[in-house]
Amino acid sequence: MHMPSRANISILTLIATFVFVLAIIFPYLGTWSRLEEALGIKISKGTATCAPVPTVPLNITLHDDSPLAPSPLPPSHAASDGETIIKLFQTLGRTTIWKSIANISFHGDTFEPEGLVRLGPDRYVVSCGEYTEHTQKYPHPINGTDRTPGKGFAHLMTYNGKGERIADATITREGEEEYHNGGINYDGRWIWGTVAQYRPNSTAYVYKADPYSLKPQTVLRYTDHLGGIVHDPTRSRLTTLNWGSRNASVWALKDGMAADCSTKKPKSTTRNPSYFVDYQDCKWLGRSEFYNGASVMLCSGVTALDGGYSLGGIALVHAETMQPLAEVPIMLESALGVRMTQNPMDVSVESGKLRFYWLPDQRNSTLYIYEAEPNSPFEYGGG
Repeated sequence: MHMPSRANISILTLIATFVFVLAIIFPYLGTWSRLEEALGIKISKGTATCAPVPTVPLNITLHDDSPLAPSPLPPSHAASDGETIIKLFQTLGRTTIWKSIANISFHGDTFEPEGLVRLGPDRYVVSCGEYTEHTQKYPHPINGTDRTPGKGFAHLMTYNGKGERIADATITREGEEEYHNGGINYDGRWIWGTVAQYRPNSTAYVYKADPYSLKPQTVLRYTDHLGGIVHDPTRSRLTTLNWGSRNASVWALKDGMAADCSTKKPKSTTRNPSYFVDYQDCKWLGRSEFYNGASVMLCSGVTALDGGYSLGGIALVHAETMQPLAEVPIMLESALGVRMTQNPMDVSVESGKLRFYWLPDQRNSTLYIYEAEPNSPFEYGGG
C-alpha cells in the first residue's frame, strides 16, 4: 500500500490550518476594516481603503483646542428628521413666508464656499475652493473642455455656532489640477465630498472625511467633473452630479469603499430632466415613505438666465433617477446681493418648522438661517 510522503502530510497540514484560521477570522473582517481606518493601514484586501488624499500629512491649522466635531456625532438626516423634512417641504411654495432667524458672520477668508454640513447647533463644516490662478476660456473647446485648468487648493473648514473658525484643512497639494471642492453630505459617520478640475468634461475623485480630524480618504476616481454628492449607506450607493448637475452617476460601493482607488465606471448615469436650477449642494434624506420608498435628496442651487438674472431654488429629487419630486423657487438674497441658494446649504426641523442654512457669499461669508412659516398662504388657495 502506498503511504503518503512526509512532505505531502506537511502540505495537507498547512492547508487544513489555513482553512481553520480563515473560518475563525472571517466573521471579524468588518472589525479589521474599522481597525484599518483607525490606524491608516491596510490589513485585508477585500475591504482595502485608499490612502488619504494628500500623500503628505494633512495640512491643518487649528485655531483653538476645541474638538472638531461633537461626541457622539449627531445622526444623519436619513436617521432622524429626513421624512419630516420631506413632509414639511410639501407646504412650501412661491408665497412661502421666510423668517430670518440669524445672520452669523464666519470669521476669516472662506474663499468660495461650496458645501455645508451642520453637525448640531455648534459645529459647521464647510467645503471651499481657494483659487490662486483663475481659469481662462479657450476660443474653441480643446479635448472636450472649454477652459484652462487654473490653479488652487481645496479646503475643509470647521466653525462653531458663533462663526468662529476652529480648523482649516487643506486637502490638496500645490500643483494638482484637481482642486475644486464640491458639495458635501454627512451620513452619520463620514463627510462625503468631491474634488475635481475646475472645468467641465475633466476629471475628479470622491473622498470621505472624518469629522473629528477632517482627514480625507479617496474612494474612487472618475473621468468627468463632479460637484454635488450624496451617500445612501443603507445600500452602499453614491449619487454624484457633474458640471451644472446635468448628469447624475450612481455608484455601488463595497463596505463603503471602492475595491481600489482606480478610475471607475458608475453603475448608471442618468440625464437630469430638470432645467429649473443647477444643483450645487445636496443632502440625502433617506428612502422616503411619502414617496413610496424612493431614495430622496434635497438640493439647493441657482441657474443664470439671460440678462444676468440668477434664479434660485430648492428641490426634492429622486437620487437614482433624477426625477424632480417637488421644486420651489427662492428669491432671497444675501446682503451682498447674491442669491441665497448660490452654493452651500443644510436643513433642520426646529419646533415643527423647516429651517434652512445658506452660505452664499465668497471670501467674506455670512451664514443665513431662515425658517419657513408652514401656515403661509398657498397661491390661489388650495392646500
